Amino acid sequence: MSATHTLPLVLAGPLQAWGSSSRFSRRGTENSPTKSGVIGLLAAALGRERVADLSDLVALRYGVRVDQPGVRVRDYQTAHHQVTGVSMPISERFYQADAVYVVALEGNPELIGALYSAVRSPVYLPYLGRRSCPPSRPLDLCEPVAGSVEDVLRDQPWQASQWYRSRRAGRGTVEVELGVLVDAEPGDGGADTLRDLPISFDPRHRRYGLRAVRSGAVTVPVPHAHSRTAPDHDPLSALGAN
Repeated sequence: MSATHTLPLVLAGPLQAWGSSSRFSRRGTENSPTKSGVIGLLAAALGRERVADLSDLVALRYGVRVDQPGVRVRDYQTAHHQVTGVSMPISERFYQADAVYVVALEGNPELIGALYSAVRSPVYLPYLGRRSCPPSRPLDLCEPVAGSVEDVLRDQPWQASQWYRSRRAGRGTVEVELGVLVDAEPGDGGADTLRDLPISFDPRHRRYGLRAVRSGAVTVPVPHAHSRTAPDHDPLSALGAN
């Protein structure tokens, strides 16, 4: 049996925002989920407060696969001081719209099992980088896998929306290549660095460290087209019988 297990997650929503270098009134986003953002999501699901120790979560190996890259969009916000009424600076905010990512976290089987339970029944509701970005699907893709981050990113089915799969793959295509970003091994001289390793989420002094990242690609099968027949659906079934 593998000494580590890996938790597969799917992050999909109308808007996502994964900032790693936002400053002042300009709030940017990376092209894929940051480790700090996903660790924050998992810490919230576990019910940890912002001042809690993160060392066990930070130690998890992390990887992400870009199943549907989405489109970069810009928004801006205005605000007035609640007491003085003075106008605050206009804030630019960037998002990834209609994006879908597969995320994998590898570590101790006991911790991975606890995270799986937490994302299925979170203490604090999850969001995709910012509170204004709720997920459009359940986060848990499947039960934890006895394998590595690389195994999960290679083996999980393509999670892109049907319309995107049709546009990207085209008729007759059986495989597609998807980009991946994975925590680099020690001594990997070809790795890039990102400042998205969370040291503390304490709002009085947030701190982040550098993380080595290796980029690559995996090839996954194109799923068969879904039937155009609408499934049976009762929108009130979730309410249960009284």
